[in-house]
Amino acid sequence: MKIVESVASMQSLRHSWSKRVGFVPTMGALHEGHATLIKRARTECEHVCVSLFVNPTQFNDPQDLDRYPKPKEQDLVLLRTLDVDAVFAPPASEIYSDNYRFSVHESLSAKILCGAKRPGHFAGVLTVVLKLLNLVRPHKAYFGEKDFQQLRLIQEMVQAFFLPSEIVACPTVREADGLAMSSRNLLLSATERELAPALYHILVMADSASTARQQLHARGFKVDYVEEHWGRRFGAAFLGPVRLIDNVEL
Repeated sequence: MKIVESVASMQSLRHSWSKRVGFVPTMGALHEGHATLIKRARTECEHVCVSLFVNPTQFNDPQDLDRYPKPKEQDLVLLRTLDVDAVFAPPASEIYSDNYRFSVHESLSAKILCGAKRPGHFAGVLTVVLKLLNLVRPHKAYFGEKDFQQLRLIQEMVQAFFLPSEIVACPTVREADGLAMSSRNLLLSATERELAPALYHILVMADSASTARQQLHARGFKVDYVEEHWGRRFGAAFLGPVRLIDNVEL
């Protein structure tokens, strides 16, 4: 497994690959959800690349960036077991040598849900994904449906800019109790972790978005939003300082 830390090295390595390339972009703190994406890439492509890059431009709260878990060595151990060919783990200075002067903005879908609650978030997401897709040039890039709004925006950006990569949507991977797997789950206290699956169950069972908001509030969540778009119900809520998101098909 090659560990690549510079843009030039990533470009050189990609040039040496002649067969299908699968790419799984991550911010690290890997879990079984990421592993599922990587395993699918491994079955569909001859070369598999995973990025480990905590993207600073998508954090609208500096404290949230500071809190985000960064167990790089643990992540590398897992990636070796998954037969990954290359890990792209650049410093921010490599990705943002322009000091983020150039960015990608979407004017419709990025203004609702997480886009409305986290100003600038999706500009950071779309910009870094565009940069990564241009560097890795994958035939297929794999994204989970847990971040469904992000997935949809990336699919539309790829179409809008005529990028040759196929964006592959993969189902949300859940813990046995229903909690969507997320790197942020590591930040939950034991009490918060016990309560967290209620977000999923309430989104599934409530008869309306309004009822879901009321039920989450009654269980002790600080509700950010519960809304319905694109045939799905979306929810975001805080337990302590940890913001959890989830969505279910209606």
